[in-house]
Amino acid sequence: MDVIKPFDPWKSKLCTCGDKYSFNPYTGCMHGCLYCYATYIPRFYSVRLKKRLLTRLEKDLKRLDLKKPISMSNSSDPYPPIEKKHGITRKCIELMRDYGVKLLVVTKSDIVARDADILSEMKCCVSVTVTGFKFARILEPNAPPPEKRIEAMRELKNAGIPVVLRLDPILPFINEDEVEEVLEKCNFVDHVVTSTLKLRGDSFRRIVSAIPWLEERYRNLYFKFGKKVQNSWYLAKNLRLKILRKVEEKCNEMGISCAFCREGFPFKAKSCDGQHLLS
Repeated sequence: MDVIKPFDPWKSKLCTCGDKYSFNPYTGCMHGCLYCYATYIPRFYSVRLKKRLLTRLEKDLKRLDLKKPISMSNSSDPYPPIEKKHGITRKCIELMRDYGVKLLVVTKSDIVARDADILSEMKCCVSVTVTGFKFARILEPNAPPPEKRIEAMRELKNAGIPVVLRLDPILPFINEDEVEEVLEKCNFVDHVVTSTLKLRGDSFRRIVSAIPWLEERYRNLYFKFGKKVQNSWYLAKNLRLKILRKVEEKCNEMGISCAFCREGFPFKAKSCDGQHLLS
């Protein structure tokens, strides 16, 4: 395969996603999120177009097992600001629709609502990340305001498209006290997936550079009392579970299914990424 890849080729024991493919219409991302895990990609904050993308995509589609869904995108947002001009993602979705692809869209942009007309003709669900409100401009400096993302989710829902809220990541001392507010403002969604912040060396430096008073607290929470899993530092198990259960309990109260992403804890939802909404 060329532009469509297997999802999680490392087969992480913590990944609870079903079998699926991964596709990124763009290389790099412009949102500039301080907590981003994908900055291993060279020149990550510079978005680039891919040469002959549609031709290469169609070639892959012709030889794939399309019983498995395609997740778009897992490292580079499919709706960067330049998508308004180029419409690359829209053209890719049109092509995937014509091939009968089951599509999982993951984004942090309100531009996705523009494509409701095509997405409503497919087996798909759209996941939109909203982490909170008070620190959004610091944590996600170039992403659309969370209020715009919520409105985009509402537009998609009104168009008959299943929507998933990604309350992810939850950062200690930053947005954990906004969990209930986010959920209440997104009370129309079909599913919620959540996770706690997993720190890497570069994300730690970015976060404490922007919010200096977190440095000592995060050093203790993650590096002293936490645990390293592969290339990331996790919070202590009991603290993670306490944070996640708060989300789960609120979702239960609201009648919305809830799942955890790469946390190692069981959940009752039929899938973590919303695959159960593909119909």
